[in-house]
Amino acid sequence: MLTSSAHPLIGIDPEIRFGRVCLIGTRIAVEDVLGWLGNRMSFADIIEDFPELSEEQILACLRYAADRQRHTQLVA
Repeated sequence: MLTSSAHPLIGIDPEIRFGRVCLIGTRIAVEDVLGWLGNRMSFADIIEDFPELSEEQILACLRYAADRQRHTQLVA
């Protein structure tokens, strides 16, 4: 699994979810978590549906997305 020191809870494994960016130790993609948040699910709602997740992992998804956005703006 490919990970980075900036995002230790996030990784990419070509054998999991076709190489989508996922939370390490799960098959849950970062984009799925972001979609749930965008659809107004609370952290508690997400954790109720996916008890293997923690608030720390959900926050890690938000940090990852923010960093990707910043990187995209710097490259453009």
